Amino acid sequence: MCNVTGPGDVVVWVENHLESCRQLRHFIALARRTKFDTADEAQFLELKGVIVQELEMILAFRECSSAPDRDVIHELVNQVPSLRYLSLANDGVVRNLEHQWHLIYIGWHATLGKLKVKFKTLEPVPPCSGLLRRWFAR
Repeated sequence: MCNVTGPGDVVVWVENHLESCRQLRHFIALARRTKFDTADEAQFLELKGVIVQELEMILAFRECSSAPDRDVIHELVNQVPSLRYLSLANDGVVRNLEHQWHLIYIGWHATLGKLKVKFKTLEPVPPCSGLLRRWFAR
């Protein structure tokens, strides 16, 4: 059973999960360029396990009713048994995988936003952050 210290912990779990998702995208890019070694392959396989464990932990807390579907995430992880396998796949397969990853990633960001509102842990965004500065400077 998960050791929950407070309802806002699920926000931290989702943030950690998003970081794992970002790392997954990094490995997909490595495989696409075929620039990886056995250490990368081992880290990739470990990361897949971490992603599945984090997902189950988050879903067990039952606060993420809008989280991306478990089966969709499992399908994504199962489509790529290794970096070598992905590096040998045709471009269409890799593009489809990247598209699926993107949909899941954006879905997690939407879930995170809802959780932050629910648990009132929104951190103020400085008005001069890079993205906002460029957008509001128009």
